[in-house]
Amino acid sequence: MDWLQAIVLGIVQGLTEFLPISSSAHQSIVGRFFGDDPGSAFTAITQLGTEAAVLVYFRKDIVTIIRSWCLAVVGKLPHSDPDARLGWMVILGSIPIGVLGLAFKDVITGPARNLWLTATMLLVFALVIGYADLRAKQERELDRLTVRHGLLYGLWQALALIPGVSRSGGTIAGGLFMGYTREAAARYSFLLAIPAVLLSGFQQLFDIADDPVEPAWGPIAVATLISFVIGYAVIAWLLRYISTHTFKPFVIYRIVLALVIFALLATGVLQA
Repeated sequence: MDWLQAIVLGIVQGLTEFLPISSSAHQSIVGRFFGDDPGSAFTAITQLGTEAAVLVYFRKDIVTIIRSWCLAVVGKLPHSDPDARLGWMVILGSIPIGVLGLAFKDVITGPARNLWLTATMLLVFALVIGYADLRAKQERELDRLTVRHGLLYGLWQALALIPGVSRSGGTIAGGLFMGYTREAAARYSFLLAIPAVLLSGFQQLFDIADDPVEPAWGPIAVATLISFVIGYAVIAWLLRYISTHTFKPFVIYRIVLALVIFALLATGVLQA
């Protein structure tokens, strides 16, 4: 990977990670214009940059949740405390993607990155997100998060193992179907992603460190740093945007992008 490719992919990662348009799909598509798919390992590692943006942006919330959860574990705070309960829900919701990610690792890092599948998921989940947004009741906030909903959120997030679905798109759609507000669904999607993204990113980081071929550490670091800076700005913008707008523009974008990919694949401009 050269420096220009790393810079472009870092920008792409930062712009797309938190929007419901699938960062892995965009990494795969843009990477092919440079000659080849950058791979799931590169995607997972650069996601450490965008996840660092989540840790910084929500640092006060995260500290409060961790502190309350720890106090509840040692018996100094009831488990029904909203912040302690949220901590338990994040743990519960992280189980599906962890189990399925390990079980289907070879498929996820190989055949699942086929662009025909990616384009199909972009299109299918555009319709899912659009329908969820259309029928959203927006009655619930995160203080009403139940164990059942926590697990369902986790299952929706696990769908993002398929490129084109979108981690934020999956969890936000699931939240809307369950009656949560757009802001609550988006905020929880950011928090829920923390364990899964950090574990996946560091695992891939250790894996490539053991590779006999020396990784391009410089470009990887630059891409990760760029994704952090841009990702932070996108979080702030998205939370403001969805407070007064629907997800319709993202739905339209996904449909158009899917159709463009289908056309490029059919004409041989892109290789699946």
